[in-house]
Amino acid sequence: QVQLVESGGGSVQTGGSLRLSCAASGYTYSPGCIGWFRQAPGKEREGVAFIDWISGAAYTDSVRGRFTVSRDNAKNTLYLQMNSLKPEDTAMYYCAAVYRDRCPGLRVNEYRYWGQGTQVTVSS
Repeated sequence: QVQLVESGGGSVQTGGSLRLSCAASGYTYSPGCIGWFRQAPGKEREGVAFIDWISGAAYTDSVRGRFTVSRDNAKNTLYLQMNSLKPEDTAMYYCAAVYRDRCPGLRVNEYRYWGQGTQVTVSS
C-alpha cells in the first residue's frame, strides 16, 4: 500500500516562497504518476502539477512559471517549490499517486493514493 506524507506548509506573505515535500513509502515499484493537488475552502480539489516517467512535468496555468515540481527517486520524495506566492494559492496541498502506463495528468479522480495534506496560507 502506497503511503504519502506531505510536509513543508506554512504561512507566508504575498511574494514569499515555500517548498513542499511528499515522502512516499510502502511500495516495491515506484508509482509512475505522482502530483500535487490543492483544495481551498469551499472549492473543489484541483490539480497543480504532476510529473511522470515519460513526459516529465506539467502545470496548471495559474502556477506555471512560479511553481516547480521535481522528484528525487533515491529519496522516494516529491517536491513542489512555490515562488511568488499569491493569496489565491492559499489551500490545503496534497500529493497523490497512481500506477498507470499513461498518466492521467491533473484529473483528480484518476489518482488512487493520497496524503493527508499540508496547509499553505498566503497573506496579503
